[in-house]
Amino acid sequence: MLVVFQALAPVFLLILMGYTIKRYRWIDDGFWPPAERLTYFVLFPALLIVSTSRADLASDQVWGIAGALFAATLIVAMLALTLKPLLGLRDAAFTSFFQGAIRPNTYVGMVPAFLFWGDDGLAMLSIGVLAVVPLVNLLSVTVLVIWGDGHEGARTPMKAVREVARNPLVVACLIGFGLGAFDLSLGPVITPLLNILGRAALPIALMAVGAGLDFPDLLANRWLAGKATILKLLALPALAWVLATAFKLEGQAFQVVMLYATLPMSASSYVLAREMGGDAPLAAGMITASTLVAMLTMTLWIVLSA
Repeated sequence: MLVVFQALAPVFLLILMGYTIKRYRWIDDGFWPPAERLTYFVLFPALLIVSTSRADLASDQVWGIAGALFAATLIVAMLALTLKPLLGLRDAAFTSFFQGAIRPNTYVGMVPAFLFWGDDGLAMLSIGVLAVVPLVNLLSVTVLVIWGDGHEGARTPMKAVREVARNPLVVACLIGFGLGAFDLSLGPVITPLLNILGRAALPIALMAVGAGLDFPDLLANRWLAGKATILKLLALPALAWVLATAFKLEGQAFQVVMLYATLPMSASSYVLAREMGGDAPLAAGMITASTLVAMLTMTLWIVLSA
């Protein structure tokens, strides 16, 4: 357990650092939006291209990782939909609850994956990105189209498909896997450049997560945030455990599934809720709740899977 704690502690310390910097305004608030865009469109894609280009797609574990995470996420999504009549929520609030139950913050997973297993861990985690990110985007947008307080020009599921196709993390994974599959190299200049850019992604992304924590919205929505967090950080990992076992995953592959399954709610959920008529303050509170609780649950699940 000490080894796991030592690997995860820098992750949460960087999140705390980001919150502290934002709270006391050591850096102007205008820094964070461009930093997030730089990470999303440049730094993390660079990291993913390098790591996924080294992945062994011929491994029997690849389909197991993808299948376990895809199925666990889909089952929890169906469970959340089943609970809708019982929650007594207005429709816009339910859309944020739904996102809170299934959308993972991939940024939080990449740092421990790299610290635990290096590029091999990042490559395996990228399989989870390809399996889950398109699914949760399509499901979330569909739910928002049906129940969100929509407005003219709001995204539709078909627009979501096009957005997924342009998602820089998904595109980077596909590029990297393609390079590896055809045994291609980016050369002695581009590869080091991408390595340098990729390393910069890790601290900036996690501090941006911390800067986005919103405690007033958490306090205002604490009970509902708690219910969504139970689905995201307890039910989904438990299902992933069962499915990973069924797919006969073991060792590093099993632990990667559990790491990805235990990730807190994605910060992009807030943006999507605000854009498509969801309950944005509720989404902000859920993001804060799941990020804080994940400090404990991620550690416990990974220790149990070791």
